[in-house]
Amino acid sequence: MAATGKSIAIPAILKVGAGTLGNIGSYLREEDFKNAVIYFGNGLIELFGMKVMDSLKASGIEVLEYREIDTVCIDDIVEMAFTLPGKVQVIIGIGGGKVIDAGKYAAFLRNLPFISVPTSSSSDGFSSASASLIVEGRRTSVPARLAYGIIVDTGVIRTAPERFIYSGIGDMVSKITSLYDWQFEAAAGYSQVNDFAVMIAKKAVNSFVRTPFQSIQEELFLKELLDSLAMSGIANEIAGSSAPTSGSEHLISHALDKLLEQPQLHGIQVGIATYLMARVQDHRYVRVNTIFTDTGFWDYAATLGMKKEDFSRAIDMAPSIKPHRHTYLHEEQYRQMAKRLLEEDEILSRILV
Repeated sequence: MAATGKSIAIPAILKVGAGTLGNIGSYLREEDFKNAVIYFGNGLIELFGMKVMDSLKASGIEVLEYREIDTVCIDDIVEMAFTLPGKVQVIIGIGGGKVIDAGKYAAFLRNLPFISVPTSSSSDGFSSASASLIVEGRRTSVPARLAYGIIVDTGVIRTAPERFIYSGIGDMVSKITSLYDWQFEAAAGYSQVNDFAVMIAKKAVNSFVRTPFQSIQEELFLKELLDSLAMSGIANEIAGSSAPTSGSEHLISHALDKLLEQPQLHGIQVGIATYLMARVQDHRYVRVNTIFTDTGFWDYAATLGMKKEDFSRAIDMAPSIKPHRHTYLHEEQYRQMAKRLLEEDEILSRILV
């Protein structure tokens, strides 16, 4: 019997472009879905509800239930999942990170396909196989499942505040340092690198950082950002973990989330930490600086009043966030170097107070 390769899940539906939200019915009809439940983010029924409902109705798809949700508490989501209408075939989540995570996890619990419809480009969460939920009062990453479908309307993304685009840029560029961390970890004997996952994540970030643009609002730029964020989710699926897309820069952001009463957007924190870790790794930091300068990411980050002291505390906490990993920050010498760079690097001194 011939050996076969490893099988991986990929989304059956991937639509990224202008006007996709109005075609959601036809995309779902092609997959033979007839009954759906929709979760909307806060205030989004008023904005997009009618367009989505009309599209589904025109395609003969019945909406059994729709509601706005604003919780990522695991107990709420478990209750939501097990009170779904009996004949539901698919869950659609439309909104930001909260509603995508909640819908994704509810679908996972009920073994139902999930359609991910992000309304901002703030991170790669819309394409990942995990959900960030509140478990016993703490923000925790829990396993879920890769979305059955990803539908992104670039026209909708463009209407979101620009800070969400900057956040997506920061999260996307972080693949430069996370991949380097993963290879560092493997060289130290703590894990094994999956070369195919590395290739997908590397192609995603390289394609994005080489995209020509005049404005971050351009269709080509937004489509490239969102395509690349979607590819990141596939890299994680291949690897069986978030290692290809989440390294020491993410540990700093997760630590900031725990330390600060009001953290900044995930991708903003991750982006700043990416530049810092690229300096520590001595790896592509010029490229990171160029994309952050050209897109206006640095100019936006400089308005936030983020503190060097908080980043320094986050660096110390980083290894405890994922003790099973072995990134650069899991070694004392590199934590000390990172803290020195917070003080000495000209760019970081302009961005952080």
